[in-house]
Amino acid sequence: MRLVRHLSDLPHDILRNGSVVTIGAFDGLHLGHKELLDAVTDSARATGLPSVVMSFEPTPREFFSGDAPPARLMRFREKFESLTEYGIDIFYCPRFGPAMRNIPADAFIRRILVHGLNAKHVVVGDDFRFARRREGCIETLQRCRTALQFGIEQIASILVAGERVSSTSIRQALHDGDVALATAQLGRPYRMSGKIVRGRQVGRSLGYATANVDLRRRQSAVMGIYAVKIRGLVEGELNGVASVGTRPTFGLTRPLLEVHVFDFNRDIYGEYIHVDFIAHLRDEEKYDSIDNLVAQIRVDAENARVILDKKAE
Repeated sequence: MRLVRHLSDLPHDILRNGSVVTIGAFDGLHLGHKELLDAVTDSARATGLPSVVMSFEPTPREFFSGDAPPARLMRFREKFESLTEYGIDIFYCPRFGPAMRNIPADAFIRRILVHGLNAKHVVVGDDFRFARRREGCIETLQRCRTALQFGIEQIASILVAGERVSSTSIRQALHDGDVALATAQLGRPYRMSGKIVRGRQVGRSLGYATANVDLRRRQSAVMGIYAVKIRGLVEGELNGVASVGTRPTFGLTRPLLEVHVFDFNRDIYGEYIHVDFIAHLRDEEKYDSIDNLVAQIRVDAENARVILDKKAE
């Protein structure tokens, strides 16, 4: 997959015959996103045109939220990796700033969709909005499609247990500790990925060595203690217990993901892992003594083992 950040850098040799395009934030790549991406790749194969996903960095919601952005479900790298796995040809991800914020809908269609991406088929969700003040919608595209010669395909929302699948809904489910609902809407366990970095060795001193993962997020979508599965190491899929939080017993303020891998003893600093969240065990707490903290960690580890063993049956 080819990553393009600027309109002027779009590969016109690849796009000269046209493209199949979808647009959105694609945070989390849930079941609704999968429907969009499947429609794009199916159409691209049928027409022999390249598939294009257009997104933004930062996301529009982050841009408009200022210093209090919503927690990301995916970092940029995770989104890139997932889109690559889908078989997307071009990931066009311009910066969302004042220029993009103020572009009129007609100019967005002509300058970006038609002249930039040479779109011949556009796939969007049923809640799609775009351009200045979100003035653009499916009807805006339909008014232009004949004159500008592109087709439009609208994908209906996906419902899970009667609720519309969305990044916002998944974010709320994770905030509430409802990992099962988040998993159902994602179509897979919620995942955080990152490189293992050196920490303060606190877990090791307590008898529970942890792999500390650099979150590279201003906010985390999950907080608390979880039963997890770890992937990405040469040992294959492993079970563990994870803590995401600020470790209030030790007075820290920056969220950190710490993973204790069961029955594992190898130096893995610098390796890149994926942590899948299987079940929420409890919220983060502050303990008045290290002994009480260690006793609770022991309980958490045992509870996680029981849950993960049952999942494997």
